[in-house]
Amino acid sequence: MIYELHVGALGGFSEVEQHLTRLVQLGITAIELMPLGQFPGERNWGYDGVLPYAPQASYGSPEQLKHLIDTAHGHGLAVILDVVYNHFGPDGNYLHRYAKGFFREDKHTPWGAAIDFRRREVRDFFIDNALMWLLEYRFDGLRLDAVHAIEDPDFVQELAQRVRRQTDPGRHVWLTVENEHNQASLLEQGFDAQWNDDGHNALHVLLTGETDAYYADYAQNPTEQLARCLSQGFVFQGHITRHSTPRGEPSGHLPPSAFVLFLQNHDQIGNRAFGERLHQLAQPQALKAATALLLLSPMIPLMFMGDEFAAEQPFLFFTSHHGELAGLVREGRRSEFAAFSAFKDPVKREQIPDPNAPQTFEASQPRHAGDPAQQAMHNLYRQLLQLRHRHISPHLPGAQALGAEVLAKAAVTARWRLGDGSLLRIDLNLSAAPVVHPSQADALLLFEHPPASDLLHQSHLAPYSALVSLTAATPLLPPDGERL
Repeated sequence: MIYELHVGALGGFSEVEQHLTRLVQLGITAIELMPLGQFPGERNWGYDGVLPYAPQASYGSPEQLKHLIDTAHGHGLAVILDVVYNHFGPDGNYLHRYAKGFFREDKHTPWGAAIDFRRREVRDFFIDNALMWLLEYRFDGLRLDAVHAIEDPDFVQELAQRVRRQTDPGRHVWLTVENEHNQASLLEQGFDAQWNDDGHNALHVLLTGETDAYYADYAQNPTEQLARCLSQGFVFQGHITRHSTPRGEPSGHLPPSAFVLFLQNHDQIGNRAFGERLHQLAQPQALKAATALLLLSPMIPLMFMGDEFAAEQPFLFFTSHHGELAGLVREGRRSEFAAFSAFKDPVKREQIPDPNAPQTFEASQPRHAGDPAQQAMHNLYRQLLQLRHRHISPHLPGAQALGAEVLAKAAVTARWRLGDGSLLRIDLNLSAAPVVHPSQADALLLFEHPPASDLLHQSHLAPYSALVSLTAATPLLPPDGERL
C-alpha cells in the first residue's frame, strides 16, 4: 500500500518523519519519495535533477535522509525512491562540458542529446547510483521513471540484474518501472511491477467524462477497457492507439501484483493545468466506489499525498528557474494544454499558474483541515486498508485473475483466485443507474458502498456502488461480515 509524496511539499526530510505514525495508523506499508537528485534552485518536482548522487540540499542533509529511512523502518514502513535515468534537467548539468562522450549527438530526446548507454562508463554511472540508494541509504526499492525514453532498453535489464546480484538475497528489494511501451516481458526480467497508467486512464474517463488529449484512447470503450485491465493487467497489449500505432504486449499471464493501480499520482494531478484533485472532478459516491476497487483489488494500490483526506489544495507543476529558462518553462507549460478544449483560447492559457512563482509551490502543500468531509474520506481509507490487511494482503502470493465482465455501461464484475484458494469478487457500478447484479452463494461480504443498499437485496447494484466479497476455499464462519 504505497503512499507517494513530495518531500519538499511536506517540508523536508525531518518533517516527513512527523507523518509516519499517522500513515502507519492509516494502513500504509510503503512511502514512495519523488526524485531527490540535486536540482537547480529550491523548488522542483525532482525530474530536473542534475546531480544524481547528491540528495536535494533544500530538503535536508544526507544524514537526515538516512534518519528518515531508519525511522520509517522502525515503523515497519518500506521506503521507495523514484529515480530518473533517462535525462538530466535543463539547468546546472555540466557533464557535456567535460564529458562529451556521455551523450550521443546522433540521437536526440525532448531534453537534448540522448544519454549514450552504449558506453560501459555511462551504464556504471547510473547502476552504481541505484546501488548507492539501495546499499548506502537502505532504500527498499526504486521506481525507474519513463524507461521508454531510454534509447538502449537492455540497460534497464542490466540494472535489474546487477541490483539482484549485489543486494543480499534475503532482502526484499522492489523494482518498478514507468513504461509507456507496456512491455510485459520486462516484468519477467528482474522487475516486480509497472505503474499501470491504463487502469488509471480508463477509470478517469468513467469518473469524469474527460476525453481530451491522451484520454482520447479511452473515450470509446472505457468500461470494456477497465474490464480488460482488471482481468489481464494492461489495456493496451498490442492494441492500436489514437496515433494508429500498436502499443503494448500481452500481460494476462502476469500476477495482479505486477501492476501498480492508482486513481491519482503526481503526474495525473500535477499535469492538469490547475492541479485539481479527483474529488473535485468526480461524483463523490462514484469516487468512493472506485476507491474500494483501488484498495481491495489484488493489484498494488498507490495513493498520492492528500488523497486520504480529499485535500483541497492542488498539486501544481513547480520549478525555481530564472532568467530566460524561467520564461521558456512558463510558456512551454502553457503551450502543453493547447490540445485541451478548455485551453484553446490563449487568454485562458495565460491563467495557468507560473511554475516559477513561489506561490505555485506554496499552494501545492496539502493541509488537513479536519472538516467532516475530509474525516469521512480518511475513515473510508482506513476501513478499506484494514480489510485489505486482514483478508487480501496475506494471500496475494500466488493470486491470479479469473476474468472480468461488463455488466452495463460503467459497470463491471471481476474475480481473482487468491493464494489460499479463496475467491475475491468486486462488483463496481460507476453509473447513475442501477445494474443487474449476478447472485452468488456462500460469499462473505467484505465491503459494500453505499452500505445496506435496498437495491442489493433486489439483485441489483445501486448507482455509484461497489460490492466486495470473498468466498473461502473451505467453509468458514464470517468474523465480522454477513453471508450474501
